[in-house]
Amino acid sequence: MPAHAKMDASRANPATFPSFLGTLAPGVHVVGGMGNALSVETERGVFQLDTGVSSKQASKMIARLREITEAPVFAIAYSHGHLGYNNAVETWLEDAAKRGDPPPRVIAHENLVRRWRRYRETEGLQNYFVELQFRVPRGMMAKQPIQTHMPDETFRDALTLTVGERTLQLLWAPSETDDAIVLWMPEEKLLYGGAAVTPSIPNVGTPLRSLRDPVRWADTLDRLAALGAELLVMEFGPAIEGRERIQEILTKTSAALRWLRENVVERLNRGMGAVEILHDLDYPKALFDQPWMQPLYGDPDYIVRDIFRAETGWWDRNPTNLHPAHPDEAGAAVLAAIRDRSAVLEHARSLADAGKTQLALHVVDVLALAPGDDPDVVAARKFKAELCRTLAEDVRSFVSQSLYVSSARLIEDGSLLPTGVR
Repeated sequence: MPAHAKMDASRANPATFPSFLGTLAPGVHVVGGMGNALSVETERGVFQLDTGVSSKQASKMIARLREITEAPVFAIAYSHGHLGYNNAVETWLEDAAKRGDPPPRVIAHENLVRRWRRYRETEGLQNYFVELQFRVPRGMMAKQPIQTHMPDETFRDALTLTVGERTLQLLWAPSETDDAIVLWMPEEKLLYGGAAVTPSIPNVGTPLRSLRDPVRWADTLDRLAALGAELLVMEFGPAIEGRERIQEILTKTSAALRWLRENVVERLNRGMGAVEILHDLDYPKALFDQPWMQPLYGDPDYIVRDIFRAETGWWDRNPTNLHPAHPDEAGAAVLAAIRDRSAVLEHARSLADAGKTQLALHVVDVLALAPGDDPDVVAARKFKAELCRTLAEDVRSFVSQSLYVSSARLIEDGSLLPTGVR
């Protein structure tokens, strides 16, 4: 199989990332799911890592598995706590019951329980984030309440399942989440990297999510590199073969994350703000211009912002924003100060025509953030939505694309900002 998959940004949605379907090694299979959900045959039955995003998808996975073996599923493990990977666990449990098989053990890292409790507490927020990040129409997720099947057993650092001659080691691998785990099969030298090893730049600093520590992720990658894997199954895409190639991917990704931390902190110590740092960094090609580091989902700029907010407070250094007025009052006050509104919109359009879309967005906000249905304001909002769609075509990260597209839709629906409130 190829050493790496080359994907364009249009396929950066996790739901559409290509996955390998088939046998990776004797008794080790990918039968579908969100990414490369793994099915491992043992003398006790099948060990299943992740169960799919929906009952429909899970049913297909089970059907593929039954083409390979009729052995019962004796254990299910959650690779990490992002919900789409195991929404369908109930389908697997129901299938086991229908077959008359013993209920599978359901295993996860201990931090997953806390994460899922937080998701239940903030269900409205989580659903809204999904709508923005995956371009789902506003309000649709409210019809799909969060459902979680808590694990039956958890572990902290490692859990080893020895079944006959096959050893399955579940190792804590904090990375995209603090509950992520990997599967290490020492006899086969096979490593399932899960959320810790992806076919694009590590997903640190996603605009709508909580902090993710890039150094902790780098530490995890270094520990995985020390295992000496000869076959690496990434979260998405085809597997990677060859110890040297695997070492290169893991260690260079770790080095890139450490480079970001070092260089952002150096600029923080000089008093630079987040946006200043973004425009001052020059990402070294030897680390960032690699097939597995492309900004298809994450983005190096996101990582910079996460490092910045991890070391600073929420203030953006602008005193205007220390105790701000309500957005409607501020927008109305700015609008009242503008004597020639048409000149503002005209200048924004001239910037856009010159290919300076981001600058045009800054200018048009002078009008677009004002409340009400003043014709000039409405025109500015319409143009702002157009600018967002233009920017969506210019960025590679699926997340950035989605946030521009979702913002454009919400602005056209009447929201001044993509809050979904108005």
